[in-house]
Amino acid sequence: MHCSLPSPAKINRFLHIVGRRQDGYHLLQTLFQYLDYGDMLHFELRNDNHIVLNPRDALGIPQTENLIYRAAEALRKAAQIEKGVTIHWEKQLPLGAGLGGGSSNAATCLFALNWLWQLNWSRQQLMDLGTSLGADIPFFLYGHTAWGEGIGELLTTVSLPESWILVVVPQCQVVSAKMYAQTDLTRNTPTLRIEALVRDETDLDLNGLRNDFEPVVRRLFPEVDNALKWLSNYGEARLSGSGASVFASFASFAEAKEVASRLPKPYKAFIAKGLNKSPLLLAAESLGIKYSPSECKD
Repeated sequence: MHCSLPSPAKINRFLHIVGRRQDGYHLLQTLFQYLDYGDMLHFELRNDNHIVLNPRDALGIPQTENLIYRAAEALRKAAQIEKGVTIHWEKQLPLGAGLGGGSSNAATCLFALNWLWQLNWSRQQLMDLGTSLGADIPFFLYGHTAWGEGIGELLTTVSLPESWILVVVPQCQVVSAKMYAQTDLTRNTPTLRIEALVRDETDLDLNGLRNDFEPVVRRLFPEVDNALKWLSNYGEARLSGSGASVFASFASFAEAKEVASRLPKPYKAFIAKGLNKSPLLLAAESLGIKYSPSECKD
């Protein structure tokens, strides 16, 4: 058996840090949305019990430290099985970009192996396992644009306009753990109620909301600061996650493309559609793989 599934990017429409748990994890409020752009993973069952990544040590990450490998190993251990798989991954999302690349890879791996290994785990079971590997992984398994709380694992379904997103990627990598460790990072933003932001069934009022990482990242990474300044000439520029990527929304692909054509060197960029439903789930459904909507409360 084999299958190929996408591993989409995400953006954070805003990100507030509202506190900190006793174990050191930061408490967040954020709004996640998928992009129709990302990596692709190909899975093929093996006749032995080996987990093999191809390429094995891409991007300078040893196989056993790769989140894809760790997700496969964690699922196999939790399910108490001895099955193998070869995973070929086509990497397109940059590292340290705030787009959730590694977390998305892990989520796609858990989703695919749940099917290939015929485990029949529920969405909530996979999300719980994903939380132990990374705080963004549950969102990539959730399947819909979501309001995130807790460390990012408490999700509520929302819908947003599916606008065109221009993502600018500065030539630097931002390590989330180092940003969380900065002493001047805001950690006490007042909590919000999602009901207060609802405009209608397909939109939220995000005016006045921000990304609490932005001042810190702008101070430490001039490349990000300059990218935000440039993109702000054409729309409301925001930082995604802890950076380094910044983005702005546009009503049409043509408008986003026109702005992208003016991108100064050495910045890179791509244009994607913001989606309410995950490209992973859309692709899976075309293969006959579906979540039951009742598997977890939205």
